[in-house]
Formats: sequence, structure tokens, C-alpha cells
Amino acid sequence: MPSFTAGSSALLGLLSLLAVLCFHFPELLTSRELRAVYSEQFARHLLLAGLAAAFVLGTVAILRDRSRSLALLGVGSATVAVLLGGTNVRFDEIGQTPWSLGMDWFVLSLFFSALVFVPLEHYLGQRRLSPLRNGWRTDLAYFFVGHVLVQFILILVTASTSTVAALAAFPALKEAIQSLPVWLQFLLAVFVADLAQALLHRAYHNTGWLWPFHAVHHSSREMDWLAGSRMHLLEIVLTRSVVLLPLLVLGFSQPAVNAYVILVGLQAVLAHANLGIGFGWLEYLLVLPRYHHWHHARHRDYLDVNYAIHLPLVDMLMGTFRLPRDGSWPQEYGVMKLETVPRGILRQHLMPFRRTRDYDDHVR
Repeated sequence: MPSFTAGSSALLGLLSLLAVLCFHFPELLTSRELRAVYSEQFARHLLLAGLAAAFVLGTVAILRDRSRSLALLGVGSATVAVLLGGTNVRFDEIGQTPWSLGMDWFVLSLFFSALVFVPLEHYLGQRRLSPLRNGWRTDLAYFFVGHVLVQFILILVTASTSTVAALAAFPALKEAIQSLPVWLQFLLAVFVADLAQALLHRAYHNTGWLWPFHAVHHSSREMDWLAGSRMHLLEIVLTRSVVLLPLLVLGFSQPAVNAYVILVGLQAVLAHANLGIGFGWLEYLLVLPRYHHWHHARHRDYLDVNYAIHLPLVDMLMGTFRLPRDGSWPQEYGVMKLETVPRGILRQHLMPFRRTRDYDDHVR
């Protein structure tokens, strides 16, 4: 098993190199929406910390002869980042571009997600699982694509929902909802969005032509914070469109919608995380790891349950709630017939368009 120090050095070294490239090409590699959230000074300080940690951890791993190739990758990447200018890269005012990649979103999200969940899963994991477990490369590739292409996904989602929302206008209903306190709008938005998501989610599992797209998400044979990133791009666009549409039609205020977006980002990672914490009665109030892990279980009794991502109440109303009372966890994860989903992000994206297997072949 690769050492923690060497793996951390490799991760920080590569992220630091990508961050330096973002400083060199901000118009191309950084998203305008995210730049409004963080300051240039914050980014430079974070880069400096990443470079220092990559060098220190890599050097320690090399001296201790632990996973030397990974450690050399970390130190080497950090060295290239420094040679390219490191924290001293200067740029003029960032110009306006019709599109850009979200490389900064990928770097920041991966850094902070790993910073929080890797230690949590190490010390509080339901099972002992290395961050570099089987399938991590595929999941990281999905994480990369989903973040780097965030602006293109947003454009597709906005285009598909804004037109429909404009046609389905209910001014009186919008006014009534917007008159509510923001906290109450937020709670209602969570319920409405989760209900829309759960209905679509159930359709993914029970509709022959939709299942191959969603089977990609269920093909991960290990569950941790990174596994939730494994989603077909078309499923991402469709799911986000279906979830956003009722929020727009009903006229929830922007602060309530923004709060919901933050929640779904956090809870989607948490629900897949390898955390063996006993949450007790909270598992019946909120979707937490054990609840969603049973949805991913490779178990015939759990093929059609636990579709909610926020509120178990939604599954209770749909008649799809199921959670063992003894606190047990699944023993296996993945689709029932593992051979029906190929390995690798490219082949998995092509799979739904190759009509070589019917629905029963995938799930029975």
C-alpha cells in the first residue's frame, strides 16, 4: 500500500503545478464565477503552503524509502511549479472570455475535499480503505471532468431549464413563496428538489434506456468520498436540470437556491463517504452514509430503495425507504452483474450508446 506521506506529496505537487498554470492562463483555466469567491492573495498563500508541504512530505518519504516513485512525482511536480514561477507569477487584469475551464474549481475542490475526508475516513472509516483503492483513477478522472467542464455543464442546464421555466410561469405562486422567510424557503426547496431528484432517480433504475447511464454511477465497487463523482456527463446535465426546474418554476429566491446548491454539494460527498459513525435517529431525518450505502449495495433486496439524497421522508412517501435497524452495512457494492459495465471513463461514457444488452441483463 502506498505511504500516506508519499501520496500526499504527489497530490499536493500536482495540484500546485495546476495552480501555477491557472496563474499563467487565468482567462482559459479559471472560472469567472469562482474567481468572485476567492481572492488572489488567498490563492497565492494556498499555493505556497501546497508547495512547501509537497517538498517536505516528499523528502520525508524518500528518506524513509516509502513509495519513492510517488514521492519523486510530488517533489518533481513541485519543482516544475517553482521553475514556472511558483507564487511569483504575475498577470494583468483578467479579460472577458466567452468560455473557460474550471481548473481552479478542480484544484480547490480536490484539495479541501481530500483535506477533510481523507483523515476522517482514515480514522472513522466503516472499513479500512486506502485512498488509492481499486478504481480511484477512474473516479478521479470523473472528478476532474465534472469540475473542469463546470461552465459547459452550467450552460446546458441553464439553457434547458430557463426556457421551460419561462413558459410555466405562476406569478401568484412565486410571490407567495418569495414572501416566506429565506430559511423556510430553503427547507421547502430541499424537499421539492429531493422529491424531483428521487422520482428521476427511480426512473433511472426502472427504465431500460436510462439505466445504462446511471449504471456508470453504480459501477464503483468501493464507496468513499470520491466515488460519488462517478457520473455520466449526460446524467449530470439531466439530473441538475430536473432538480433546478421546479425551483425556478416555483420562484424560490436566489439566496434560498444558493443555500440549496451548497447543501447538495456537501451532502452528495458525505452520502458516499466511508464513515462508520453511528448517527442514530438522525439517519431517519437526513440521508447519511449508511442510508445511501444501502442504495449502492450489491444486494437483490436493495435494488429499488433509498432514492432520496437529502431526506429519507421522501422515500417514506414513495414507499422506497429501507434501512436495517441493526446498524449493519453492505458487504459489497456495485451493479448486480459487474461485467456489464466496462472499466475506464471513456468506455463507460460510450456504453449507454452500445445497445448490446437489455435492461434485465444489467440488473437481474
